Amino acid sequence: MEPDERIKTHLLSVWLEEKKLFKRGKECMFFVTDRCLYFVSKTVAKPQWWRSTVQRQILMLIKDPNNTIFTHDGYNEKNLVADLVNKKNTAYNISDIVDVSTEEKVWGTVLVLKLLDGEKEKKFHLSIVKDWVSYPVKSPMNFLKPNWSPVVEYIKSRMLQ
Repeated sequence: MEPDERIKTHLLSVWLEEKKLFKRGKECMFFVTDRCLYFVSKTVAKPQWWRSTVQRQILMLIKDPNNTIFTHDGYNEKNLVADLVNKKNTAYNISDIVDVSTEEKVWGTVLVLKLLDGEKEKKFHLSIVKDWVSYPVKSPMNFLKPNWSPVVEYIKSRMLQ
């Protein structure tokens, strides 16, 4: 992450699925900055901060599903730099984006990203989780239906620059 790079949007409790055979989804934080996209699944943030912030985000998105461009108090660029030290957290430049779109499903709204990872193209589906089931394996139970259009428009505007 560059020193002058700023977080544009920060979404928690995002279910990230790589569309590949035998790939299981995982919970992560999704960041859009002015230069990159970040998927952070291993964080140094405290569990207490995580739980309260996820609840606040769910309430915000239920009240106003059109507002998906926001950041959270208690997590900034310094925290993101600390989290990116872990190799399990991934970053993609805006120039690596092939396509970005949304899909409306019965159970929720999905952000579809096609990204270049070296020579290979990867397809990711992202959705925001409302409820989880923790046994036998932590998996999403209910999803929110946010409007991903502001995020898509912002990413597309950065792709053109």
